[in-house]
Amino acid sequence: MRPPTRIPAQRNGSADDLVSRNPYEDLAALADPEPDHGFEPLSEPGFAHDVDSAFDPDIDEIDPLGLGLHPDDDDEDDYWLPPNHRRGRRGRFAALPMALKAVVALLVGALFLTVVDRWAVLYAEGKAQEKLKDSLHLAAEPEVTIHGFPFLTQATDKRLEKVDVAIPDVAADRVSLAKVEATAEDIRLSGGLPTSIRGAVIGRMRGDVLLSFDDLNRELGSSQVEFTEQGRDSVLAVGKLPVAGHELRMRAEAHIRRVGGRGIETEITGMRLDIADVATYRPGRGSDSGVRLTRKAADRVRRDAAQAKALLSVPSLARRLGIPPEAVAEALRSEKRLQEVTGAPRFVEKVMRLNLVDVVVAHPWLLKKVGIDPAIVSGLKGLTQPKLSERLSLSFQLPDVPGYVRLRNVSVERDGIRADLSGMDLPFGDAAGR
Repeated sequence: MRPPTRIPAQRNGSADDLVSRNPYEDLAALADPEPDHGFEPLSEPGFAHDVDSAFDPDIDEIDPLGLGLHPDDDDEDDYWLPPNHRRGRRGRFAALPMALKAVVALLVGALFLTVVDRWAVLYAEGKAQEKLKDSLHLAAEPEVTIHGFPFLTQATDKRLEKVDVAIPDVAADRVSLAKVEATAEDIRLSGGLPTSIRGAVIGRMRGDVLLSFDDLNRELGSSQVEFTEQGRDSVLAVGKLPVAGHELRMRAEAHIRRVGGRGIETEITGMRLDIADVATYRPGRGSDSGVRLTRKAADRVRRDAAQAKALLSVPSLARRLGIPPEAVAEALRSEKRLQEVTGAPRFVEKVMRLNLVDVVVAHPWLLKKVGIDPAIVSGLKGLTQPKLSERLSLSFQLPDVPGYVRLRNVSVERDGIRADLSGMDLPFGDAAGR
């Protein structure tokens, strides 16, 4: 055990100046003296003291605790200094093993390269969005996501492995596509990268397009017609149509089909306009076209004598009902005979098959008798099948872009009409002008 270090005594100083300036000595001086138990302390190796030395005043000044510790002559010039708790903090990194230093340096370098690589990706994505917007004449910038790491290696080779593109609100004929989502692969870039991308050629592309029912309702229906799913290849349109100051309930089916490889069109079938609960108008030239009474209205004619007589009084309609002229004359004179004629098992069905369009000109009063405004029938005559079909047309074409692009597997889903999209060798930017 090394004795405590003292400040060297001055050669010509007083005896007090020889006392150690160690603070522990001052603390020891404040302690109570050890009790005397009447026996001599044992001498042990390393302790140079005896009973007499304990009472030696010179020794007390040097060894006040009586531990027998004596300073060495070589320690006279040593100074006692407070402990330096900060020792050892300097140079800790220098004390690390060389392998650990290499790992730390590698991690720092990798982090720096990752930050630079991600910055380059963001910059390239922004440039690609600008080029797509200009090439497709879009109202808003698309969303471009470049995959693969590191990007700088791909940029150096001027070839990207995979890029996802999402284009909202693409104009296509009368309607707009809600979204076009595609994944492009094997993209060959042109220009100094990543800061000067001028164009690209997409090697392969696949994705899908969506024509949402919300857009159809807004752009075609004008908030009066609602389009919903009717089946895998058909859409149901239900709404209201104003005719001659009346709002008629409308119902139609649109069958979806692909046209060529770049477009979709619809064939409108089953169109019907309901005139309250009295009659139904079906445009076209089929056997069920024209204005015809509903079952409820036809049954009311059978039970209402005035309406039945008004109907039988028109010879052309009586012939269509298959009632001989003499029977008609008897029915018009006799209530009993009228009940026999109108009570025939198939009378109601025959009345429902009557086309009342040609009656409006010569006998407008008849329509009023059965509860139909003649102005409605006159207005319906101008609503031909082509005009009504044009109002509900769902057809659209993909925008004209260079390269090979095709639509496949057209289907109707809950949110709208969806089709698969595929393409190859699609140039954009400066590459499209070559």
